[in-house]
Amino acid sequence: MSKSLAGRRRVLILGGTAEARALAARLADQPAVAVVSSLAGRVADPRLPVGEVRVGGFGGVDGLARWLSAQHIDVVVDATHPYAARMRVAAVAAADTAGLAHLRLERPGWTAQPGDRWHRVPDVPAATRTLPALGRRVLLTTGRQSLSAFLPLSGLWILARVVDEPPEPIPAHVRLLRSRGPYTLRGELDLMRTHRIDVLVTKNSGGPLTEAKLDAARRLGLPVLMIDRPAPVASSTTVTTVEEALRWLSALPAQPG
Repeated sequence: MSKSLAGRRRVLILGGTAEARALAARLADQPAVAVVSSLAGRVADPRLPVGEVRVGGFGGVDGLARWLSAQHIDVVVDATHPYAARMRVAAVAAADTAGLAHLRLERPGWTAQPGDRWHRVPDVPAATRTLPALGRRVLLTTGRQSLSAFLPLSGLWILARVVDEPPEPIPAHVRLLRSRGPYTLRGELDLMRTHRIDVLVTKNSGGPLTEAKLDAARRLGLPVLMIDRPAPVASSTTVTTVEEALRWLSALPAQPG
C-alpha cells in the first residue's frame, strides 16, 4: 500500500453516481481521510461532490496505476455507474497493479413487481432487435452513449430522454428530451400519456431517482424493455450501500504516522 501524506488515508472515489457523492460527503467529515473524486467528464454540467474533484480519463489501466502512485492513493472505491463496464475492469486491474485496497460500491438493480411486463435482454444490440415487436411509440431512457444504436429504427417514433445533446445528427422519427432526474410518478404518467408512449426502454440502473418511470409503465400496463447490467467484475469486496462502504473503510488497518 502506498505511503500516505501526513498519515491521512487518501481515498480515490471513481464517481458520477449519487452514491459516490454521498460517500464523498460522509468522508469529508473525517479528519483522518483525504478524498479525491474522479468524474469521467461525459456530462457537460455534472453534479459535483464535496471536496477535491478531478475530471477526465486516466489513459487506461497503466495510466490509472501511475496516477494512483503519483497521488499517494491508498484506497480505490469504484462507485461508477452500473453500466460503466470498462471503468470497472480498469479500476480492479489498476488497484491490483498498485497494490491497493479496492472496493466496488454498486446500488442494487430494480426487481420486477406484480403487474410489470418486463422483457429482459442482455445488452443494447439485443434491445434494438427486440424493440420493434413491443411497440411503435418509444420512451428511450438508456442515455446518450447508447442512443446511436436506436437511431436506425426508422419504423418507430422515439422520444429519447438525455442529459446532454448527442453529437450525431438526429433523424426525423426521433425527438430529444433533455432532462435530468429525479422524476415523479405524476410527471412520468403525464409524459407517457402526452406522447402516447406504448413501450419503455431502460437500463436496470437501480435507485429511486428514476424509478418512477417503471411505476408509470406498470400503472399504464406498458411493456418495459429492460437491458440487464454487464457481468460483474471480480474484485475483493462489493457493497451496495454507502453505510457498508463506510464500515469497510473503517475496518482497514490504520495508516502509519
